[in-house]
Amino acid sequence: MRYGIVTETYPPEVNGVALTVQGLEQGLRQRGHEVTMVRPRQDGEVDPPAGTLLVRGAALPRYPGLKFGLPATRLLHAHWRQARPDAIYVATEGPLGWSALRAARRLGIPAATGFHTRFDDYVRSYGAPWLEATALRWMRHFHNGAQATLVPTLELQAFLQAQQFRSVVRLSRAVDTTAFHPDHRDEALRRDWGLDPHALAVIHVGRIAPEKNLPLAVRAFRELQRVRPDARFAWVGDGPAREALQRENPDFVFCGIQRGEALARHFASGDLFLFPSRSETFGNVTLEALASGVPVIAFDYGAAREFLRTDVHGAAVALHDDTGFIAACLRMASDDALRARMRPACRDAVAALRPARVAEAFDHLLQSLAIRSDIHAAPTVT
Repeated sequence: MRYGIVTETYPPEVNGVALTVQGLEQGLRQRGHEVTMVRPRQDGEVDPPAGTLLVRGAALPRYPGLKFGLPATRLLHAHWRQARPDAIYVATEGPLGWSALRAARRLGIPAATGFHTRFDDYVRSYGAPWLEATALRWMRHFHNGAQATLVPTLELQAFLQAQQFRSVVRLSRAVDTTAFHPDHRDEALRRDWGLDPHALAVIHVGRIAPEKNLPLAVRAFRELQRVRPDARFAWVGDGPAREALQRENPDFVFCGIQRGEALARHFASGDLFLFPSRSETFGNVTLEALASGVPVIAFDYGAAREFLRTDVHGAAVALHDDTGFIAACLRMASDDALRARMRPACRDAVAALRPARVAEAFDHLLQSLAIRSDIHAAPTVT
């Protein structure tokens, strides 16, 4: 089969959408399919990699290093007329994503979209709560222009269906349990964080931005310091809120963006992972922490609702219970034996989430769209 994937973010950019899209692309290629990526040209990029169509992009406000794709309907229409894909997947709702759906509709190419970002939650985090309903209507209009909308959890599927999103399909996520593994724990790295061998390393991995609800992580850590004064808080990632967070908390360890083996070492070198975000569609880092054998404190939605069990893998806290989140952090921080028992259970929770299974399900879904499209396009025999 020949597939097209359209995205406005892609590695080496570091975010959940970019890494998820790359995993889907690689999975389709490993299954023997031809895949063309369509994405904005990144800074310093001259020649496109094989199987990639680069389009014009512009800087994304407040997100240094990230871009959104500019409208490209004519370009995509011409490109897909010459090399028609059997189906396309549109991962992002920006101008490039809208262009892709318009071009696909004109050519009769079936399309699936991915619901990766809760923009309705983001506008509230950035001080514009009155735009939540508008953002949700905009997203519904976009996704209902495709034949299927892919979501990672049953919870999000039910929410979107209640909001009149059509053809919402769950596609589970995966985690590479070889890349993320407790064996990558690095005592030298922990010493660099200022930790004694038996001290507590609290870790957060992700974008350091307002929508991630990071003040709650700070509050929780300051409370757990009362019972574990030896604890250090390591932050992996970058973002618009980092400068202020670092200025206000000079004792925190800021590790910057980490990739590959270095990221795996940072995960596995933690003892407790705090994830206070309430704006995720999933939260890939939850799976990566569990695969690394690190208990997680998170709110009970997204990946945490699907895979995290309280007192087995950490704690899944009721969504708006900040007091419960802090209490769970205190309890986990003060009980070394409990966390030690959880480490193998964390691995077990995600052991079956193999990337090959997700690629197979994704492939079958795109094939079903292509087959249905062929049937609808076939002439009627009388």
